[in-house]
Amino acid sequence: MPEIRGGFHEVPASSVPELLAEAARRDVPLFTLSTGGRTDKEAFFRAVRESLPLDPPLSVTRHVWDALADSLWNGLHDLDAPRVVVVWPDAGSVAEAHGDYAIALDILRDLPTSLADPRYDRGRRTELSVYVASAS
Repeated sequence: MPEIRGGFHEVPASSVPELLAEAARRDVPLFTLSTGGRTDKEAFFRAVRESLPLDPPLSVTRHVWDALADSLWNGLHDLDAPRVVVVWPDAGSVAEAHGDYAIALDILRDLPTSLADPRYDRGRRTELSVYVASAS
């Protein structure tokens, strides 16, 4: 079984079922972000709205990266869970990221650090594990 570790991780798609099973075994809140292999802004925002906790909710007509980052941070923090796992099983290669995909990855890369930062955690730390798998 893979170890659930806080932070941002690129993993092979073949390891996703084991990650999902380990999160379930540990009873860790788990969110699966699916974009159907697409890495454009519209697909990412849609997938986030459909699968992740957001506070405040995101507009369906305006796609603003800063609003997304803030909404995700608050939504994940407000779960009041010490540990949370987000898996993006059908993403592309992190090394080849550019444009909107690179921005989306930057947001996912920053969330584990900012959720665990005592300057911002409002007295309640959230260990976030983000797993991004290459599309099959």
